[in-house]
Amino acid sequence: MRRIRITVSYDGTDYHGWQVQPGVATIQRVLEDVLSEIEGDVVHVDGSGRTDAGVHALAQVAAFRLTNPIPLPNLKKAMNRLLPRDIRVLETAEAHESFHPRYDAIAKTYEYRLLRAEICPPFDRRYVYHYPYPLDEARMIEAARLLEGEHDFSAFAAADPVDNLGRSKVRRIFSSGFTREEDRLIYRVRGSGFLKHMVRNIVGVLLEAGKGNLGPAGIAVRLNPGCKIPAGPSAPARGLFLVSVEYGEQVARV
Repeated sequence: MRRIRITVSYDGTDYHGWQVQPGVATIQRVLEDVLSEIEGDVVHVDGSGRTDAGVHALAQVAAFRLTNPIPLPNLKKAMNRLLPRDIRVLETAEAHESFHPRYDAIAKTYEYRLLRAEICPPFDRRYVYHYPYPLDEARMIEAARLLEGEHDFSAFAAADPVDNLGRSKVRRIFSSGFTREEDRLIYRVRGSGFLKHMVRNIVGVLLEAGKGNLGPAGIAVRLNPGCKIPAGPSAPARGLFLVSVEYGEQVARV
C-alpha cells in the first residue's frame, strides 16, 4: 500500500469547504470520488486542514493510500483529467507510511485580499473583499503586529464541535502584517496552526481598528486567556487563500 502526498490548488467559491458533508459539494469529497474511481475502491483523503466554505487554496496538502501502481506523473494527469476545472493537482510525491498532512505540519500561511479600489472588476469579485470605504491603514498595520507571538486565540475562533474535547486554543503566530500591492491591501499571516474562522475573524477585527472603532488595548484584551468577547466580526470567505503548508526537513525529503 502506497502513501501518496499531493499539493492541490482550488477555487473554493462553489464548494462548502474542505471537509466531507452530506448532500453538498466539498473539496475532500471530490478528491475522494476521483481517487476511488482510479483505485477501483474507496479512498480516504486526509487534508492539512479544513478550509471554510468559499475559501480558496493556492497550495493545500493532502495524502491518501493507494494499491494502484500508477506512476506519479500519470496519477497527476489522471486526477486532473477527472477533476473539475476549479480543482487542480499541482504536485504528487511518495510519502512515508506515517505521514499526515495535518499533524506533521509545522506552519501554515494564509493571505487575505482586500480590494480598496472604488469599483471591483467583475473578474475579481470571487477572490477579494471589496472595501472602498475609508480605513486608517497605518492603524491596521500596527494592530496586526500585536497578534505575533504565542496567545490564546479563543476570542478569534468560531464555535467548533471539537471544543467539547477541551483542546487548547493557544497558537503561535510567527508573522502578521499588511502589504500594499497597487489597489489591494493584503494581509498575510504565518502561524503554527489556526482555529475555525480564525483568520477571517482576525481580518474583521483589524478592519474595526482601521475604521477607528478599536485601539491596541482592544486587540490586547482579546488575547487574554479566558477572554469572553465574542469572536468577530468575520470577514467574507471569498478574500481568503491558504498559501502554503510547511513541513520539517525530514518529512519534506521523503
